[in-house]
Amino acid sequence: MSSAAENGDAASGKQNEEKTYKKTASSAIKGAIQLGIGYTVGNLTSKPDRDVLMQDFYVVESVFLPSEGSNLTPAHHYPDFRFKTYAPLAFRYFRELFGIKPDDYLYSICSEPLIELSNPGASGSLFFVTSDDEFIIKTVQHKEAEFLQKLLPGYYMNLNQNPRTLLPKFYGLYCMQSGGINIRIVVMNNVLPRSMRMHFTYDLKGSTYKRRASRKEREKSNPTFKDLDFLQDMHEGLYFDTETYNALMKTLQRDCRVLESFKIMDYSLLLGIHILDHSLKEKEEENPQNVPDAKRSGMQKVLYSTAMESIQGPGKPGDGIITENPDTMGGIPAKSHKGEKLLLFMGIIDILQSYRLMKKLEHSWKALVYDGDTVSVHRPSFYADRFLKFMNSRVFKKIQALKASPSKKRCNSIAALKATSQEIVSSISQEWKGEKRDLLTEGQSFSSLDEEALGSRHRPDLVPSTPSLFEAASLATTISSSSLYVNEHCPHDRTTLYSNSK
Repeated sequence: MSSAAENGDAASGKQNEEKTYKKTASSAIKGAIQLGIGYTVGNLTSKPDRDVLMQDFYVVESVFLPSEGSNLTPAHHYPDFRFKTYAPLAFRYFRELFGIKPDDYLYSICSEPLIELSNPGASGSLFFVTSDDEFIIKTVQHKEAEFLQKLLPGYYMNLNQNPRTLLPKFYGLYCMQSGGINIRIVVMNNVLPRSMRMHFTYDLKGSTYKRRASRKEREKSNPTFKDLDFLQDMHEGLYFDTETYNALMKTLQRDCRVLESFKIMDYSLLLGIHILDHSLKEKEEENPQNVPDAKRSGMQKVLYSTAMESIQGPGKPGDGIITENPDTMGGIPAKSHKGEKLLLFMGIIDILQSYRLMKKLEHSWKALVYDGDTVSVHRPSFYADRFLKFMNSRVFKKIQALKASPSKKRCNSIAALKATSQEIVSSISQEWKGEKRDLLTEGQSFSSLDEEALGSRHRPDLVPSTPSLFEAASLATTISSSSLYVNEHCPHDRTTLYSNSK
């Protein structure tokens, strides 16, 4: 899926050099995909809608398509092949959940030839994109297809609870068998639309070990960079408003916890950055081949497939941007540290890697040679925490709101302190007056204060009534500190506070 990072960098210069996958020409694979999906989806429409049952996740349907054709299948000029469909009813439910109608699904995949994309990763997979830019079709290994099939019940439960997600949207899992070779493919959402130029594309894992784009990758017209490249190019990060930032981080946290619960690791965040300031200059140089199919009266709009819809959903403030300006293609508005206006397209990719025995051994071996915390292969819980920390602290940042003026806060605090000090002074003065009155009343039975002191020797229960040292000291401290504070910041209140304290 990370091939979408190539942003339409199809093998334009290699049209004469057809690729092969498992000794099968890519043209034969594309033809078999279109024929097989066309037959299975069309056949599925005859089955009534019903609730998805647990056994539906493990159903595998198979059909044989000979080159000369049959009563059920059309003739074709490719080698004979068998086409398998995994969990057809479950994937039909997923497509309906995302608002994809069967006719739209067939039109996108089967109406026009599939466009082959180059692969920036090391998996060796083939990537195709539909002509209307809606779907990515990727070849997967046997272990990945098997893992996805086991993942389906949990994936079904997660989508029911939370359809707003940056996780891949899986629309179908198929297998083409020809000449004893199995070629498994998965149909997913397209994260990076080709009609929107990506000025920068990054594959981010949150690790630093060998996370820099190779020289061969940098020579491409639309290279996919990695973590160390991002830290070098965008060292200040990308800035969002508070609401968008909170929605994005909440979505990432929820998705990472889901992946952790399935013991999935080694996934990436595919991030495409479109600089709006550059788009006006480049409109004149646009290649008409990169524009989606304009012959169609109403372009298909897959629900939750855009980045903005994935974090906020329809009906939220972010949708106003999409409806008012369709040129944004559902990108998330952001700003660079230079103040440039950006549109971001993103999605979590490569989630079909579980922390199996081979991955544990790979991490243990790399940890002996390098720092174990920096390599990409790691236990799922640590991987999720490191991934989120990297996104939260290095990649995505929140624009800080303007704070209140310090001078206003200081004057407000001075006014409060002034009122409080006046209350303390008045209350203590009232106590002194009352105690003085009591002292004079008691003193009438003695000729003088000396007699009172002498009498107290014979009467231990009589103690001269005087203000406590603690009260006097606290009063002096309050008056002196408040006077100094006001004198320093608000000189115009000096006379009033002085008279009150006096």
